[in-house]
Amino acid sequence: MARIVKSALIQMSLALTEGEGSIAEIKEAMFQKHLPMIHAAGEQGVQILCFQEIFNTPYFCPGQDPKWYESAEAADGETVQRLTELAKKYQMVIIVPIYEKEQAGVLYNTAVVIDADGTILGKYRKNHIPQTGGFWEKYYFKPGNLGYPVFQTRYAKVGVYICYDRHFPEGARALGLNGAEIVYNPSATTVGQSQNLWKIEQPAHAVANGYFMGCINRVGIEQPWNLGKFYGTSYFVNPLGQIIAEASEDKDELLIAEMDLDLIDQIRAKWQFYRDRRPDSYRDLDN
Repeated sequence: MARIVKSALIQMSLALTEGEGSIAEIKEAMFQKHLPMIHAAGEQGVQILCFQEIFNTPYFCPGQDPKWYESAEAADGETVQRLTELAKKYQMVIIVPIYEKEQAGVLYNTAVVIDADGTILGKYRKNHIPQTGGFWEKYYFKPGNLGYPVFQTRYAKVGVYICYDRHFPEGARALGLNGAEIVYNPSATTVGQSQNLWKIEQPAHAVANGYFMGCINRVGIEQPWNLGKFYGTSYFVNPLGQIIAEASEDKDELLIAEMDLDLIDQIRAKWQFYRDRRPDSYRDLDN
């Protein structure tokens, strides 16, 4: 019997931005804006749902303003706890990218993985932190320190790779070696930065590692930072590098796709990249 997993991605423009409310109000407005799509996903039988990078705030990293530290919260804090209830209600795995506060002054760009029974399985912390071209993330985030975990959810083995991570093939390979069947890449990326790479790198990771990927981007222009247009086009890609579902460039959207995980075995039986790897010859990569 085929292992079919129904998954969804949410790409979203801001509900409120800086100057339109307190940080708490901005976060709550974004949470509320997601709720109809979360319910729609659950009602349509979605089994795994993923949001965009730091989903409940603006992408504030074009500035360097310490007030945004206030938006960070514990990985098992209020936002995640509210979503555990929705995960249980719909028997749906939910991947929740948040600004994580481990303790005072120790802040990460994190994705929390909630299983279909509401159990918090763990978290991935973004490992590669950019400091270039208006993406001043080192001001806000410590580099991840949890490696490349893979989470055995009810429906599939799931990994997470966040935004700038996707430019680094090493972590994408580690996720495959750790058993990932689907890797989600929640992102915030604009036309002037990486649009030419958006549909190259992640299909390449999917092919090189023989897994599916769900790739999420924001939409719209976020004031007052004016970094550029977040161009949406969230998509799912299969282990052949084929995009099997794609969202629009400029609309809030719930993108749903079905993935046949048996395809992973079929592809890896043909392309024996894991068998033919030569880690003994890669010692230069240790530096």
